[in-house]
Amino acid sequence: MMKSKVLVTGATGLIGSALCELLVSKGYDVHVLVRFDDEKQQSPYKAFKLDYDNNSIEDGALDGVEYVVHLAGAPIAMRWTKFYKKLVIDSRVISADIIQAEIEKQNIRLKAFISASAVGYYGAITSDKIFVETDSPADDFLGKVCQAWEKKAQDFKNVADRVVMLRTSGVLSDKGGLLAELKEPIAKNSGSPLGSGKQYVPWIHIDDMCEMYLQAIEDNTMSGAYNAATPEHITNKDLTKAVAKQLKKKLWFPNVPAFGLKIMFGEMANLILKGSRVSSEKILKQRFQFKFPKLEDALKDLLK
Repeated sequence: MMKSKVLVTGATGLIGSALCELLVSKGYDVHVLVRFDDEKQQSPYKAFKLDYDNNSIEDGALDGVEYVVHLAGAPIAMRWTKFYKKLVIDSRVISADIIQAEIEKQNIRLKAFISASAVGYYGAITSDKIFVETDSPADDFLGKVCQAWEKKAQDFKNVADRVVMLRTSGVLSDKGGLLAELKEPIAKNSGSPLGSGKQYVPWIHIDDMCEMYLQAIEDNTMSGAYNAATPEHITNKDLTKAVAKQLKKKLWFPNVPAFGLKIMFGEMANLILKGSRVSSEKILKQRFQFKFPKLEDALKDLLK
């Protein structure tokens, strides 16, 4: 028997593509929102166009939908020009605006609106503090992005029984993202820690990330923000050494100097040069069980 219908935005991304596969395997009927015709034609799911120019969604996208999972947004890990900063925020907020307007127009009541956010909410800083969900957002660019993201998500309280926001950490996957960026230079014997290497890197295995979204759909006691990060706290140096160990490679070179990364990436370098620990206590209290709570096990699974 088919379960509920879920509308997913950002379904072609690293998390979105894996999540859609999981939802279908669990019997959910998946609709996806896409921006371009080729994405619609190539999608293995029922795809509908979201038209930014006309602030509209293709007819049928919301038919029977009980849950919306909002993952859409321009990648953060790009050089932050003034134009790109605006795109990062707008791509997250305006798409949600269009969805909300259409939901209100059709007088739909969702069981839950589930939105991505990020641990960047707490800012690009390195400190001894372990951040919890009730801490205030940072005043830097990442903090402002996440604040705008979550403020928009909260607007869905008018049309949904629950609003859940998952503050995503570094997602480890064999399909791309953080691990791919680390793996390539290490595999070529040119990898090394970044900057001091002492900055913390909150992380989560892609399977656990998708299972957390599934729990956000199925657990009607989940509400508000949750840190999507494992309980294990590691530094950039720890992560780099662990990847090298799993690949059976040595780290021959000294740390990549911070000034070089700042020249290359500008302000965005803060994303990789700074990082703090975040608490996973709240999601654990929801009885979420990490399949890969330890980095060593996660890397063994992903770097087979």
